[in-house]
Amino acid sequence: MELRQLQYTLQIAADRNFSRAAEKLHIAQPSLSQQLSKLEKELGVMLFQRNTSSVELTHAGASFVEHAQKIMDAVEQLKQEMSDISQLRKGKVVVGSMPITGSHLLPRVLPAFKKGYPDIEITLLEDSSLNLEKLTASGKADLSLLALPLSEPSLSWIPIGEEMIDLAVPPQHRLALRAAADPVRPITIDELRDEAFVVLKKGQGFRKLTFDICREAGFEPNVVFESNNIETLQSLVATGMGITLVPRFIARAKRSEFIPVYLPLADPVPSRTLVVAYRDGRYLSKAADAFIDTFKQVMDHLVVESIRNHD
Repeated sequence: MELRQLQYTLQIAADRNFSRAAEKLHIAQPSLSQQLSKLEKELGVMLFQRNTSSVELTHAGASFVEHAQKIMDAVEQLKQEMSDISQLRKGKVVVGSMPITGSHLLPRVLPAFKKGYPDIEITLLEDSSLNLEKLTASGKADLSLLALPLSEPSLSWIPIGEEMIDLAVPPQHRLALRAAADPVRPITIDELRDEAFVVLKKGQGFRKLTFDICREAGFEPNVVFESNNIETLQSLVATGMGITLVPRFIARAKRSEFIPVYLPLADPVPSRTLVVAYRDGRYLSKAADAFIDTFKQVMDHLVVESIRNHD
């Protein structure tokens, strides 16, 4: 059994198609089929059920893929560890990020990281929080920027910052007018029970947090519109379609055409914990550790800046 055969099997399992797998592996399809047949003959089992329209894993194939993934991950981690021992500054880190959160935080983190570690390559994967957890658990991402709670039990995490949650309302909303007239009077979550909410679609971690915050106050949010993009939600709020909760670090920039009014909420102020997650037991390279340290430093600065701006 050869490592390349494990790699070939994993790619076929991922694509469920020999042609696509061969293309991604940069080998001819007949060669791929030949290597798989050779492996199956050696093992004495069929790994895939082939037919004219699809390729499906057999029971033995599913077990093989699970163990093969662990072996390939171990090989990659061994390479990383040996690279670190040899004190090479070069390396690569695959970072997963929620698109909107990443678009606001990574422009601050990446330049600082590249300045300190110019020879380390960063590859970015952007996806929903649910998919990022799966990518990180499978080893396709070394690290992922996520928010607690995590649903994938195989992930460990390192906290990098606490982000306050603000309320976004239309400019002429009763709460915006009240806050302008009486800025010291706090807005409670309970006051939002009869409001129309625009929220993120299922699969986004912040949607769940929004629902959890409302449920803790004793009500289910009245959802009138959903979007995959929190920037879209903020524009809809600005035009009067409803209200929403917004992480403070990604509140709409003042240069935008559609700007809602952002209002702080009463104590205890809702917040979310941003973390860098990685698969439990996975070796973190020096490059990955350096990225986490840089992220923490940037987040500490942002938290101080946020507190100063809201005092």
